[in-house]
Amino acid sequence: MTAVTVANPSPPVRPVVRVSVAQVASTEDHEANRRAAVEAIAAAAASHADLVVLPEYSSAFTPAGVGLELAEPVDGPFVTTLREHAASTGVAVVAGTALPGAGRASNVIVAVDAHGDLVGQYHKVHLYDAFGSRESDHLEPGPADAPPLVFDVHGLRFGVMTCYDLRFPESARRLVDAGAQVLLVPAAWASGPLKVEHFTTLATARAIENTAIVVGVGLAGPGVIGHSLAVGPDGVVGAALDGDPGFATVDLDPEQVTAVRGRNPSLANRRYRVVPA
Repeated sequence: MTAVTVANPSPPVRPVVRVSVAQVASTEDHEANRRAAVEAIAAAAASHADLVVLPEYSSAFTPAGVGLELAEPVDGPFVTTLREHAASTGVAVVAGTALPGAGRASNVIVAVDAHGDLVGQYHKVHLYDAFGSRESDHLEPGPADAPPLVFDVHGLRFGVMTCYDLRFPESARRLVDAGAQVLLVPAAWASGPLKVEHFTTLATARAIENTAIVVGVGLAGPGVIGHSLAVGPDGVVGAALDGDPGFATVDLDPEQVTAVRGRNPSLANRRYRVVPA
């Protein structure tokens, strides 16, 4: 049995942890984006999920580039809404936002626990200055040596990275070094030739090489691809969405992660360590 299975209507049986993937479409309309996040949290609660993951830039997005004009503080309406509805439903939330920085904005993923407490922030390290885009014109990078964002949900350890980070294997390996069994990748993966193939292939590679579950959650809408997916540590895709807004719920089995790591001890066999530049 793969470590990622599509959830059934009944509540999860431990040690399984249930995760909902909310592939929303975000625009410059902050209020509409908050409503979409609330609807996603409610849908996750109805699915008996322990955690719901929304994409990068769930708070606001434009294909032209997210900057200070779309940023809001961490105690602003978007994160406050996430915290309130996490607390009221008992569903933990991971979602992307943009926070004001020193002259530029910061691309940030926030993690909120089932009590509504903000348990961590990840400031995107690798900015998307590729394929003709220049994210660094609008955003400041997070420090490469910041502590990795890892947190537990019912004993399963999750690590957080963002979008373009997926192209850098050391980002995933650093999270695994911090104990992550599941890699969460909120993304606003830019559309273009072979971009769906890149996203799927890279997510699968990160899963196989780290013997970890990878949950990639893509933003839907103009300029981005959607195509969220959940990949087991054996490289088997347990669930996948297309390019339209959508929702999926999967059960993640930590015992299967342990089993795969027993058969394929590549983490134990490696001869190199990741050191932030």
